Amino acid sequence: MTWFGQRVSTPVDAASALPGRAEAMAVHEWHAVWPERRITPPFPAGMATAVFGMGCFWGAERTFWRTPGVWSTAVGYAGGSTPNPTYEEVCSGLTGHTEAVLVVFDPAEVSYAELLRVFWEGHDPTQGMRQGNDVGTQYRSAVYTTGDAQRAEALASRDEYQRALSQAGHGTITTEIEPLRDFYYAETYHQQYLSEGKNPNGYCGIGGTGVSCPVGLATGDA
Repeated sequence: MTWFGQRVSTPVDAASALPGRAEAMAVHEWHAVWPERRITPPFPAGMATAVFGMGCFWGAERTFWRTPGVWSTAVGYAGGSTPNPTYEEVCSGLTGHTEAVLVVFDPAEVSYAELLRVFWEGHDPTQGMRQGNDVGTQYRSAVYTTGDAQRAEALASRDEYQRALSQAGHGTITTEIEPLRDFYYAETYHQQYLSEGKNPNGYCGIGGTGVSCPVGLATGDA
């Protein structure tokens, strides 16, 4: 166990996590790139959601809002135990959360399998509790699934991508794949941080391996 400003090597368990708070984070409800679209529910009928962690959530969110078929995005915290954490608390390593992106998408325009491809290729999923120069449990790779179908697709795509990575000489995928318990929205200043109206030239610490991810071979999607 360590305290604020220090690193922990594994996510803390519920008994050791910070207590958090009952009040949800107050955030601006509208997307900075698509001002007519919400980042908080309710979303239009027919939309689906997915949650991914792939390092610093600023660059990860931009990756997904640039993906055709994605309707909205938001950044937040997932995978841990502390309710309604602050950014500083998550960075302490004492919440168990990782930085995550909520992706709202139209399944008629983009499949979950395609979003998984974007996820795998957009970062290095073999790095454990880090992503590039960003070190800590809050930067771990993660897929948080919203049902059995997503979980099956995520596991199958992981195995398929592992084969591709191994053939290219990369290590073992460390991505956490778990059912989504909660997604806590991050502070408004983090939302769409790299958009044109905010910080288009801001820091982005994510980068892929250069290995393509097969789509549809293991999941059945065309």
